[in-house]
Amino acid sequence: MRTTLNIDDDILRHLKQQAVKSRVPFKRLVNSILRAGLRPAAPARARKAYSCPAYRMGEPRIKLDKALTLAANLEDAEILRELELRK
Repeated sequence: MRTTLNIDDDILRHLKQQAVKSRVPFKRLVNSILRAGLRPAAPARARKAYSCPAYRMGEPRIKLDKALTLAANLEDAEILRELELRK
């Protein structure tokens, strides 16, 4: 069957190069590419769900519910240490 089709210049150039390289007539190359594109895609394989291992780290040595207070205390201690080094 004959039909008119508008193909972008860059795609046409690529198709012509491919036809010359593979020594296949342009018409046959375009038809094979269209057939390949119309074939139903292979169903995707089901992937195994990712599982991240968990490790027990023991009891915390500090109370983590007071993290902001702890951070402020550590920052204050570091500032005092730096001031002591400047003397």
